[in-house]
Amino acid sequence: MGSSTKHNALNQQPSQAPTSTGFDLAPDLERLFDASVFRSSSGDRLPYRLLKPSANSSSDSAGPNYPLVVFLHGAGERGDDNQVQLLHGVREFATDAVRQRYPAFVVAPQCPQDQQWVDTPWSAPSHRMAAEPTPAMSWTFELIEHLAERFPIDGNRIYLTGMSMGGFGVWEALARRPARFAAGVIVCGGADLATASTIAHVPVWVFHGERDTDVLPQRSREMVHALQLAGGTPRYTEYVDVGHHSWLQTFRDPNMVAWLFAQRLNATDP
Repeated sequence: MGSSTKHNALNQQPSQAPTSTGFDLAPDLERLFDASVFRSSSGDRLPYRLLKPSANSSSDSAGPNYPLVVFLHGAGERGDDNQVQLLHGVREFATDAVRQRYPAFVVAPQCPQDQQWVDTPWSAPSHRMAAEPTPAMSWTFELIEHLAERFPIDGNRIYLTGMSMGGFGVWEALARRPARFAAGVIVCGGADLATASTIAHVPVWVFHGERDTDVLPQRSREMVHALQLAGGTPRYTEYVDVGHHSWLQTFRDPNMVAWLFAQRLNATDP
């Protein structure tokens, strides 16, 4: 069985996440995350930011290739400014402490304003996965393969992370590519329970706020239970007295970061 914990934390309530308009990227993030635009096979544009491994890393565990962390942002960060997707969560991977200990590539694509990673209402008690991914999800899959070909990325250490709308995206990306990703960190998301048997083998750590009214905590609880019934060993952390902004605790948790970078495909191979 997977582990399940409840954490006490302050119910921090920051102001509503801004849209792309008027957001000024902090100079350190502007410097660390390179801005690029990916052209999909259909010719569509997907803005993204890319953090590269630190040259000052004290770790010698990366070898010639490095992990890739894929971050899927929430609904408030959609747009085309190629900036606001760095507002939450992913910026924690750019701290000196994380970069020195866990050198990695970190990519943050930006979903268009009129799309979602998964086309479903976030407040719904359940949903079924569509036959085909949304355009934004399809472009992101292509972007991952593009980066894997262009940079020294370890194919056994490609990780998915995401929050809120992005949490839904992580669940679905795992279901659509169950052999591609080494692990997933899902914050206040929701999944199609029918996909549990497909991804039960994938290490996941799921986080949710007990008092979340935007994405109901039952969405995480039920998927964790479905994975356990399918033979998986998911980790689950529910923050006591915390609402929707559970990512504030999650991405600053050094235990989560250490766990994520310890995962790899074919871990039992000689």
